[in-house]
Amino acid sequence: MLSARGEDIDRIVGLEVGADDYLAKPFNPRELLARMRAVLRRKQDADVVATRQVNVARFGEFELNLDAQSLSKAGEPVSLTSAEFAILQIFVQHPNRVLSRDQLMDMLKGYDRDPFDRSIDVRVTRLRRKIERNPTEPEYIRTIWGQGYLFSPKGVQT
Repeated sequence: MLSARGEDIDRIVGLEVGADDYLAKPFNPRELLARMRAVLRRKQDADVVATRQVNVARFGEFELNLDAQSLSKAGEPVSLTSAEFAILQIFVQHPNRVLSRDQLMDMLKGYDRDPFDRSIDVRVTRLRRKIERNPTEPEYIRTIWGQGYLFSPKGVQT
């Protein structure tokens, strides 16, 4: 804010109503330029922080940080194995879409496997124990019989 009013109360009110900065006349043009650069730096720093937060997925009370490979529930850390993290990451990247065991295996390993391989089911069961209120009636990772698994970030819609 640039103003001819330079009393303390004027500056305080100007900042309280939302000004990023307050400069009273007369002023040195170099000071104005320095203050403008400072405001721009703060905005760029805020943009960098916002960009970093792009790799965070939220569902229910959970926050999955894809960069730090961590999961928290209501701010408290939830311990995940690397296998559990890998499958949860796939689910959050493909929400509301049925993924078959074969698709999940391709995304996890990318190679052929035994048709009777049940490692996906084991991972899902373990993951459900950690993120579901009642693992026998899952809200987030549901089984679609004969097709695969469906991750619903908003939980079961009733």
